[in-house]
Amino acid sequence: MVFRYCAWQDLLEIAAARNQKPFLLALDGLEDPRNFGAILRTAEAAGAHGVIIPKRRSVQLNDTVMRTSTGAAELVPVAQAANINEVLQRLKKEGLWIAGLEADGGTDYRAADYTDGLTLVLGGEGRGLSRLTRTYCDFVVRIPLRGQITSLNASVAAALLLYEVVRQRDAAGLSR
Repeated sequence: MVFRYCAWQDLLEIAAARNQKPFLLALDGLEDPRNFGAILRTAEAAGAHGVIIPKRRSVQLNDTVMRTSTGAAELVPVAQAANINEVLQRLKKEGLWIAGLEADGGTDYRAADYTDGLTLVLGGEGRGLSRLTRTYCDFVVRIPLRGQITSLNASVAAALLLYEVVRQRDAAGLSR
């Protein structure tokens, strides 16, 4: 099967065509194809305009991703980036906020404002955001954990964050 990727600029054009503020997701070193498939499924359900992944050292579209996404991988545009940090810089220049998710992020994810053009950045399993990628984030949020477990599965964390964006945009009247 041939897997099709798009350019990151295409994701901005999709948002513009829908007359919506961009809502993107960037994955910094995600390795598990099941997590990627689940994230694509949630991104599609949440109305994200697309996902950006690195060309190297990251899971790519494959049969497992396709199966796990239950069709969402065919609906959510995925852009490959030779250098994800360069793309984040360019997205900032386009007026998007870059919000990273880390276990030790400074702000509770529910307290941040996601109503403007936005790229959510999630790191890889076990290691989170790379040090360099974190420096490109305008702000870094965390999901408060009450139990003894110190982190959530990447796809679960993505779902919480994606739906906080949906909640805030709905409350602000920015829904479709």
